[in-house]
Amino acid sequence: MMIEQDRQKLTPLLVVAAALINENGQLLVQRRPEGKSMAGLWEFPGGKVESGERLTDALSRELHEELAITALPNDFAALTFASEFLGERELLLLLYTCRQWSGTPSALHASEIRWVTVDELMALPMPPADAPFIGTLRKFLSSTDG
Repeated sequence: MMIEQDRQKLTPLLVVAAALINENGQLLVQRRPEGKSMAGLWEFPGGKVESGERLTDALSRELHEELAITALPNDFAALTFASEFLGERELLLLLYTCRQWSGTPSALHASEIRWVTVDELMALPMPPADAPFIGTLRKFLSSTDG
C-alpha cells in the first residue's frame, strides 16, 4: 500500500504559464525576485494549479495575482509543455499563448517585467523548464506573423 507522501512524489506538480504576445509580436517575461528559488532568472508568468482548479482558470488567476491583468480562460490557447524534475517531484509546465487581456501588466511579484523578442529571449537566463519553449515560440510567431 502506497503512503500519501509517496503518492505526492509520483503526482506531477502542475504549473501553467502564459506567453503574452503584444501587437508587436513581443513576449512578456518576468524576473524571479531575490529570496525565491531560481532568483534572477527570467520566466513566463503563471503558477501552480490548485486542487480542483481548471488549468485555464488557474492561469487567469495567476496573471491577475502576478501582473494585475485580466485574461479570461477563453483567451488562452495551449501551445506546448515541458517537464523537469525538482528534487523527487516532477514539474509539468504547460505553456499557453495569449494575445488578449485587459489592464497594463505590472510586476506585482517579480523584480522586473520586460517585453522581448524571441531573439532577445534567447539571451536571458531562464529556468530549465522554460528554456525549451523558445524554439516552439519562434516557430509559432513566424507562422502567425507575430
